[in-house]
Amino acid sequence: MAETLRYTIPTTTGGDDMAGRSKITDSEALAYHLEPNPGKIEITASTAMATQRDLSLAYSPGVAVPCERIAEDPSLAYDYTTKGNLVAVISNGTAVLGLGNLGALASKPVMEGKAVLFKRFADVNSIDLELDTEDVDAFVSAVKLMGPSFGGINLEDIKAPECFMIESRLKEEMDIPVFHDDQHGTAVICAAGLINALYLSGKKIEECKIVLNGAGAAGIACIELLKSMGARHENCITCDTKGVIYQGRTEGMNQWKSAHAVNTDLRTLEEAMVGADVFLGVSAKGAVTQAMVESMAENPILFAMANPDPEITPEDAHEIRPDAIVATGRSDYPNQVNNVLGFPYLFRGALDIHARAINDEMKIACAEALAALAREDVPDEVAMAYGRKLTFGRDYIIPTPFDPRLIHVIPPAVARAGMDTGVARRPIVDMERYTHDLRARMDPTASILQGLSARSRQAQARMIFAEGDDPRVLRAAVAYQRGGFGKALVVGRPDDVKAKLEAAGLADAVRELEVVNAANTRHLDSYKSFLYERLQRQGYDAQDIHRLATRDRHVFAALMLAHDHGDGLVTGATRKSAHAIRLLDHVFDILKNPEAVGITAVLHRGKIVLMGDTLVHEWPDEEDLATIAEAGARVARALGMEPRVAFVSFSTFGYPVSERAEKMHHAPAVLEARGADFEYEGEMTVDVALNMEVAANYPFSRLTGPANVLVVPARHSASISVKLMQEMAGATVIGPILTGIDKPVQIASTGSTASDILNMALLAACRVGG
Repeated sequence: MAETLRYTIPTTTGGDDMAGRSKITDSEALAYHLEPNPGKIEITASTAMATQRDLSLAYSPGVAVPCERIAEDPSLAYDYTTKGNLVAVISNGTAVLGLGNLGALASKPVMEGKAVLFKRFADVNSIDLELDTEDVDAFVSAVKLMGPSFGGINLEDIKAPECFMIESRLKEEMDIPVFHDDQHGTAVICAAGLINALYLSGKKIEECKIVLNGAGAAGIACIELLKSMGARHENCITCDTKGVIYQGRTEGMNQWKSAHAVNTDLRTLEEAMVGADVFLGVSAKGAVTQAMVESMAENPILFAMANPDPEITPEDAHEIRPDAIVATGRSDYPNQVNNVLGFPYLFRGALDIHARAINDEMKIACAEALAALAREDVPDEVAMAYGRKLTFGRDYIIPTPFDPRLIHVIPPAVARAGMDTGVARRPIVDMERYTHDLRARMDPTASILQGLSARSRQAQARMIFAEGDDPRVLRAAVAYQRGGFGKALVVGRPDDVKAKLEAAGLADAVRELEVVNAANTRHLDSYKSFLYERLQRQGYDAQDIHRLATRDRHVFAALMLAHDHGDGLVTGATRKSAHAIRLLDHVFDILKNPEAVGITAVLHRGKIVLMGDTLVHEWPDEEDLATIAEAGARVARALGMEPRVAFVSFSTFGYPVSERAEKMHHAPAVLEARGADFEYEGEMTVDVALNMEVAANYPFSRLTGPANVLVVPARHSASISVKLMQEMAGATVIGPILTGIDKPVQIASTGSTASDILNMALLAACRVGG
């Protein structure tokens, strides 16, 4: 098997562009890049490396065989190495985001981030390379010499006009795709949105007057792509800081601007905007006034893409022209022009045909596929992730970045265009199978967490964080509140919370968080009365109740939730889960509640499996097992998955016969009697449940795909399975997710990070436990 690279991708619930920066403190941003390890990516081997034989195959002498084959036939590098799925993200740091020339080294966090986006959205491996030179010749020479290593080159954050020179020369001198995303990524998404905006306004691109403001890399790429799509040269007015670029102008000109000079008497942006059908802005905040918008043609289209603040806000544009269709580069407005909709999928399609280049036809195919996707019905999971129903129209002309269809819709369109135009070294023969394979290769983890984030922002739950003396909990509470999910209520002593926040570099959060304890609540008497009524016949006297309510933060937090003084509760980071449950049981019936179940999500190599019961039932009988299966199915659906439940054992459909496996054999019949509305089967071994090739030996099985909910015989086997996956395989674990009780309570593990605790808070906010 050819070696591949796999990146470990940090999960974030924040914004995806510079627009969300105001909600993030410097300390949070630095901590994100520092923990759990410096940076955002790591590389691991995908082949076995456990024995001397493995080493001999991976290196000497075994590696000599593919080396010789590649020397004979260079195209075999795509078969025996990572070349076919490896992109270099390269910059010299001369135009870093909106920050200017920070230099090569300072651009590395951005380039690592770009590598993460490649992996997250299109399963493309990439390596970031920062070249410490501003000399065009040196830059081109360095990249060209590295060409054999990669299947494609993504240029990033290089200032104009050098970026034009560098890309042009590399395209001529290299036989792999070279793509400057700052130019063409913006152009492709802009073109996709414009296709739909013109469709809605009933206009044709060849008849439109188009005004571009900003003649840098992105702006020129936008206008060139639109001209390739049919826009007429004489109808396209390009402006820069000096005004209109007209034939005969000499000030501030270069060969790339000159190519778009027109014969006109117009000299200013204000003059150019009169009667314009389309405005494209990649310039600066406030460059467009309401008067300019008012002067535009009927049903004007404005793509105000300056970052982080647009040339004119949608509110200001719509105030003067309600008929306008407006797009920006920001995620907090409709119609976001986001490059992540383009570059991952362009490269995915190009790599999969071993393309020599990414040409205009492939870019146009990408734009047209994006436009067509926006016109289709939006899946429920996308609407759920964004907290609103998305329907094609003036406020939805571009798909959202987290639309799961992008991976299997855009690359095939790009690949077809590449094959039709002759740049494919290895055309795709079975496009239907290729599309199916694209569906299967994506890791659903990030989209599930993104959906939880969006739903949590909509819920605006007041979240109680019970352990305010723990720095991890405090960081999670700050992230919850600053992330816009709702109000964070921290149980602790104000002085102690203040000191720990300051020690964590979050001194500015002291005034933001509400700290609650027995000493400062006016509800203590009602809490104690409630608790005494519950426990007075269980050996607790009034003094015991007072101590529980005033000294135990878990009990106090649970009392807050029971009295609706919060909407959800997260605890367990400082106590073992069994101990936390016993404390919470004083307030909520958990241990004697047959519906209470703990479901743990195990995420590994792009797969998610829910394991139950990991928290409550010690030795469940068949009725309990059926209840656990129902709880697992509820959690699966809450996470956007269609449940397929397997009752797992060491026995498969009655063999070998074992008294211990009997309850696993009978549990499916209990579900059948209850009328379960999801797929279930058992008993079976884990490989039969998860491996479809093994499952093929049992064609009578009712499961139509690999199980995603595993019900195991006992709590100890669930715990062993989860911890083994976590420690030996490096699986990500979320949970256990407590289900079946009246209030949303989630119990984190003692080894949780701040991000883990935040995820548990989001689960509680979304009431994933039912």
